[in-house]
Parts: sequence; C-alpha cells; structure tokens
Amino acid sequence: MEEHDSVVAVIAERVQQFHRDQKPFRCYHGSTNSTRTSNRRVDNTVDTSKLANVLTIDTNNKTALVEPNVPMDALVDATLKAQLIPLVVMEFPGITVGGGFSGSAGESSSFRHGPFDSIINWIEIVIPSGDVMRASKTQHTDLFWGAASGFGTLGVVTLLEVQLKEAKKYVDISYVRAKSLRTATDGMAKLVEEEVKRPGSIDFIDGIVFSPSFAVVMAGRLVDELPHGQTPVTFTKRNDLWFYLHVKQKMKHVAGELNDFIPLVDYLFRYDRGGFWVARYAFRYFCTPFKTITRSWLDRFMHTRVMYHALHQSKLAEQYIIQDVGVPEDKVADICMWLYENLRTYPLWLCPLRVRRDSPDSAHGLHAGFGNTETQPYLINFGVWRPGSRNREKFIRQNRELENKVHELGGKKWLYAYAYYTEEEFWNIYDRASYDALRAKYSATYLPSVYDKVKVDLGSNGRATRPCWGIRPFQGLYGVWRACWGGDYLLAKTGTTPRAPKNE
Repeated sequence: MEEHDSVVAVIAERVQQFHRDQKPFRCYHGSTNSTRTSNRRVDNTVDTSKLANVLTIDTNNKTALVEPNVPMDALVDATLKAQLIPLVVMEFPGITVGGGFSGSAGESSSFRHGPFDSIINWIEIVIPSGDVMRASKTQHTDLFWGAASGFGTLGVVTLLEVQLKEAKKYVDISYVRAKSLRTATDGMAKLVEEEVKRPGSIDFIDGIVFSPSFAVVMAGRLVDELPHGQTPVTFTKRNDLWFYLHVKQKMKHVAGELNDFIPLVDYLFRYDRGGFWVARYAFRYFCTPFKTITRSWLDRFMHTRVMYHALHQSKLAEQYIIQDVGVPEDKVADICMWLYENLRTYPLWLCPLRVRRDSPDSAHGLHAGFGNTETQPYLINFGVWRPGSRNREKFIRQNRELENKVHELGGKKWLYAYAYYTEEEFWNIYDRASYDALRAKYSATYLPSVYDKVKVDLGSNGRATRPCWGIRPFQGLYGVWRACWGGDYLLAKTGTTPRAPKNE
C-alpha cells in the first residue's frame, strides 16, 4: 500500500496542476484492450500505467483489492491461488479492472450479477481538484455510480475492491440448438427464469447465432469433478479449435442438447483466440486459407491483445462495424428482423445482461435510469462485429441506422465501441442532466465529456496517414508489425517504447 499511495500522490499532484490551469487531460493506461488508443507522449497526459497490481485478497470476505490496470488474466491468476474468482470476468484476458468498471463491461455471468461495475464494492478516485476520495455504494454514491460508465470523465480511478466467489475446476456447459435467433433468445429468457426460481442452478448464459436457422444457447455450471471417462475440452492451446468453431462443429448436425466439461480458465477466456470470430476477417484480408493448420501457424497473431493493437495501428478498426447493443426482451423480435433485413451478418453473439441496480441511491450518472426499480431488469445483448461497407458514407450510415434502431426500441448501446451519434442524439439517449450535475459538483466540467471520448470523427476516411499504408495489404501489415515487433510489443514486454519517429 505504501508504494500504491506514493504512485497515487504523484497522480494527484499532476491532476491538481491541470486543474489549476483548467487544462483538459487524458490518462495513459499502458498496454490495454481499449477500443481507443492511448498515448503518453503528449503533454496533457496523466500516466497511470504503474497501477497494475493486485494488492490483497481477503479470503474471509471474498474480496480483492486491485489497481485499475490489472488485466483479467492476471486478476484470475491471483484469485485462483486463493480458490476464488471474480463474480464477472470479461472474456478477453487483456481487459483491465478499471476498463471494466468505467465501461460497464459484461459477460456470461452478468445475467445474474450485472455488469462489472455491479461487483465493485468501492473505488479510490482522484477527482479533478486533485483530492483523493473513496466512493462506494453507501458513501459518496453519486460519485461511485457516476464513475461507473464514466470513462474517466469524473476523475482517475486508482483502486477498486472486487467481489469474489468460490472457484471450481471446470465449467459443465450445455449446448442447446435453436432454430432461429428468436428461439434462441426465448431459450435464454427461460434459463434466466429458471435461475430466478432456483438460485445457483446456472452460473453462465450466452449464445451464438450462426445463420437464420442455426443458433446455439449455452448454459454453464461450475463443478469440481469430471464424470467418469469424460475428457475436458480446452481452448487455449495453439492447436485447439477456436471456441465458436468448436460449438458450430459440435452442434451442426445435432437437434437436441450436448455438453462439454471445460477447465475454468479455458472457459473464462474461451473467446480470446480469434476474438470471438473477428480474426476470421483477417484471413480474408490477407487472402490466407482459413484452415486448422494456418490457424495454428498464425496463432500468435490471433489473440485479442495483438489484434487490438494491430487494428489501432493500422486504423482498420475504423472500417469495421464493432457494436454491442442491448434491447429489452419484448423487443427482441424487432431487432432480429431489423438485423436480418439490414445487415445479414453472422455469427452474432447473444448475452442476457441484468442492468437494473438494486443498490439504494444508485440513480446517478450516464445510466441513471438503471437505478429505477421499474426499469426493465434485463437487456439481451447483441454483439455485431463485421467489416463495414468500403464506401465511407454507407459505412457511417450502417452504424447510425443500427444505433437509431436500438434507441427506437428502448435499448442501449455499450460505449466501449465507436459511437456515430450526433451530440444532440447522444444526449437524447443518455442522462445528461444527472451526468452534468455530477461533473459540476466534482469540478470536472473542463475535462472531455463521455461524448467527446466515444464519438467518431466522421471526417476520417479510416486510412492510415503514412504514404501507401492505406493500401491493402500494407495497412494491415503495418498494424501487425507495430503490435508484435514495434513500440507496442516493446511496451507490453518491457514497459518502454522506442523513441518516436519525427512524423509521430
């Protein structure tokens, strides 16, 4: 804690300097799985990259005291030594604790526990004045819930207490084939109802839609023992099938239900290799056969840490539709029809998310409505990830039409991804009054707003600025080089980067 406090003191002093000058700043977190880039070379940056430690694990209270830049794989590794795991573990190992809290990340256990911010007991935060405060679900609750989903616009989160539960060795996962997307979402709704009636019967729920007539709903239970003769199925080795390919192959010719037993860590990060299925588009981009042997040869590049960096550095991220949207259960039929008629993209990821907050006085910040007990308790999340149109105007229209449809249906878009709203549209959807009141109370009005952080520059053409790097395949090759051998690789391995070229 002494080392932690020293780092926080430096951060607080830096923030205080910016506050005196009323100069906006951004945080440099180091190497993370953010969908937006981070740079410590600019003058208005607060460097928080040293806050990357699990400080304590309390086995009696089942909590962990964690700094914000701890990635999911490091957190899971630390808690498993005490036979515990967080209640919600994001599916990519490089997503950080602070990123999950600030961005309302969810996963297959979120049908029960809610987004990641719901499993945080309290936070330490440096507010824009430079003061260090503690906020929780009972103390400074407006600051706590405002910082959740706040993307760092209310201050710098420097410490979090994470709720844990007992870990087990395996996940017993059942796969049930559904004949349509709507049938799949109905099946998930029944599983959620079953868990409400028999708490503890299900630990994880999600689904994959492979085509209009082929979907799979998955429910998992934590178990310690394998049935006699059962062999566990793994997904972390270079020769393992990517998870979605395994599910597709296993259920393609099956009408009923099958199951697997998966080692816990393999389950938690089952979508890391291939980034769900997004890495398949890289094979198309580079005109590479999509075969077992090529996936094995190229496995190093197929993990999400490398993929995120490559997408950023190449600027190819600006050419992909990357959207996670949630709609109320009674609007699922409408979004299903819209997705089929307008995008016809498969696979799709499905995940029920419990969004209603039961904590008293939680109606603050961007998602103040989630604190209303009359609010729809669940949203069905749709993960829509695919290349967009190569025509820039049509690409923007595709994203805007999806965002507008979700709003029309009373749903929400998760803001980790790019947002194509106009400012007026954005604040018609999200609770500006509550958010602005918090910003004024905690002297944060001079900082970039959430909209400033998530909006897309609609004037960008999605190409790299260097000559010829916008040409296929050089644009992609440059991103891969930077991710694996350039500054990003050195940063991940050594914490240092080479001197920036003059044109940067």
